[in-house]
Amino acid sequence: MNTAVAPPAAASAPDRLKLTEIFLSLQGEAASAGWPTVFVRLTGCPLRCQYCDTAYAFHGGQWWDIDAILAEVARHGVRHVCVTGGEPLAQKRCLELLRRLCDAGHDVSLETSGALDIAEVDPRVSRVVDLKTPGSGEMSRNRLENLPLLTARDQVKFVLCSRADYEWARDMLVEHRLHERCDVLFSPSKSELAPRELADWIVADRLPVRFQMQLHKLLWNDEPGR
Repeated sequence: MNTAVAPPAAASAPDRLKLTEIFLSLQGEAASAGWPTVFVRLTGCPLRCQYCDTAYAFHGGQWWDIDAILAEVARHGVRHVCVTGGEPLAQKRCLELLRRLCDAGHDVSLETSGALDIAEVDPRVSRVVDLKTPGSGEMSRNRLENLPLLTARDQVKFVLCSRADYEWARDMLVEHRLHERCDVLFSPSKSELAPRELADWIVADRLPVRFQMQLHKLLWNDEPGR
């Protein structure tokens, strides 16, 4: 459930990040799905995917001192932390936050659009890179230079809106041999592609990918902050 709290007083600018929320819930997707996780949602995103379910994080937010973020994360008493957005890497001090979360002993994941450079992300972080399909409306923003940087700790996610999206993602998988670098996740865009249809395509093509649905949407039906 959502356990977000009000932010503390603003601190000096070099140590701050603008946050939309911090809350405890279950991780709904990727390799750590099902684990109790603290989500640190940063404000702002340069992309406008047509299916975005976190548009409330585009604007607003509150400034948090990084020390206060670490304290609030620690207060929840769980190992897993997910830094998400918006697009968290749009705030340059996100890299410092990721490093300090790892230093504090957390199992840290980063959810990023893949439109920004991931090279400087702490190698202890699991980077979940969302490659944008044609149906997203933001395919041109994909930074393909990120793909050779992926390791076994990382994951690539495709949110698919149609058969055309599926075929595009299948071609990207083969062309860049993504499954040899990291786990590859195929997800249906809610209300645009039937989950069973996507599952049947993956099985028919014997793709080396993991089918996933967003657990939090099944449990809590898209409620913001879940």
